[in-house]
Amino acid sequence: MPIYLSDLLAAPGLDLRRHGTAPVAPAPLQWVAVTELEDPFPFLGGGEVVLTTGLRQRTGAVQRSFVESVHRAGALAIGFGTGLSHAKVPAALIEAADARGLPVFEVPYDTPFVALGKMVADALSADHVTQLRDLLAAHQSLAGALLGGNGLPGLLQELAGLLGNHVALHQYGARIFDTGSEAGEDSGAASRHRVPIATGLRDRCTLAITEPYRRPDIVAYAQSLISVELSNQARRRARDRAVTGQLLTDVVAGRLTGGDASLRLLGAGISTARRQLTFLVEVASGQVRALPTLPLPAEFDGTGTAVVDGRLVIVVAEGNGPELARILGAYLYGSGLTARIGFGGSYAEPAGLRWSYFEAKESLQRGQHINEPERLSLTSLLMSGADVPLADLAAEALDPLTDFDAAHDASLLDTLEQYLGLNGSVAAVADALGLHRNTVRYRLGQITELTGYDPAITADRVHLFLALNVRRLGVGRG
Repeated sequence: MPIYLSDLLAAPGLDLRRHGTAPVAPAPLQWVAVTELEDPFPFLGGGEVVLTTGLRQRTGAVQRSFVESVHRAGALAIGFGTGLSHAKVPAALIEAADARGLPVFEVPYDTPFVALGKMVADALSADHVTQLRDLLAAHQSLAGALLGGNGLPGLLQELAGLLGNHVALHQYGARIFDTGSEAGEDSGAASRHRVPIATGLRDRCTLAITEPYRRPDIVAYAQSLISVELSNQARRRARDRAVTGQLLTDVVAGRLTGGDASLRLLGAGISTARRQLTFLVEVASGQVRALPTLPLPAEFDGTGTAVVDGRLVIVVAEGNGPELARILGAYLYGSGLTARIGFGGSYAEPAGLRWSYFEAKESLQRGQHINEPERLSLTSLLMSGADVPLADLAAEALDPLTDFDAAHDASLLDTLEQYLGLNGSVAAVADALGLHRNTVRYRLGQITELTGYDPAITADRVHLFLALNVRRLGVGRG
């Protein structure tokens, strides 16, 4: 325990006697300083008891100046040794000390200054040992909470208990844990002290602790544990998303189907016995490197995640797709990522997962922040069929147009896309492209001649529409 001036004055055998009326401050003593200097201010650090025999304090002016110097340094009291240069404590010194609220006590001739110093030093040493023991016990409890099966939430709960404060952890701009929220309190309204957590990633990870902030030694150790745990989690996510990404690539491509696919997916945390819906997150090219390690909001705990073709794939058990997309979108925005989200329908079995994936991929083409699927899309239906040679179909229909455009600087492919997108209206295409209607009709004739498919005929139009969608979505050869 720390030692106070009241403890020193009451110590048996020292025979210390109070003088003056200044109150005793309830602050712990930091040290005992012995000085005979007229101005000891440069050599004091504050919180001391200053002992002197007044060897150089022969006049009232010098005594008052000495008191001013000691008070200005932040000392807690003056102990004046009598019987050497002064028979009693000088009245001018007591008067000046009372005026500044600085306690004065007399140290009799038979009491050596070293006795006071030893008492304070022993108390400080014992207090330091106690603090070290408490700190070691706190370190052990934090490490035990982390490694005892409760993980990061257990560690943060233990830290909150040790500090007597609510704590919250923020990563990528989003709050991922808060003991105050769990207690049903609006802890975000409380003043918080924030300390950074180093993870090796540009994720702006911070630990927020409600005021008053104390015990920084325990917080420093918690910082290191949290840093290591978050770094380990990031490495595990990157590894798992790479493995699951290869698995989903095989399922989506139709190389892995049926019971084998179900069993492998279950090992990745995706149960195709239940209905699942797929989310795809597409970010700006410079931000793709964040996807393998990106943590997700609590609403996505326990979901299967992967990185496929530079997109984050999230497979969620049946739920409210638009609401989950809204939560995910707000989280990504708060994380500083420029992202588009697409999601598919909710289906069971590996084939249903493939269908949901292609619906999500197709929805991304609309380019909105959040893109809902078109249910029962004919394009997605064909893409989910393993035996449909989609890339070959697209190449057979469209390669003649791309070759002709490249050779003659034409715009047949663009004209075809506009024609199909505008429901076969020659007038609308002419307006959209700034062309004469006869020019549009001439280009449509060229398309028919080059491909063998007439956009004016329904069956041929469907074929060309599917070919364009396959080319746009980048589906591989079957």
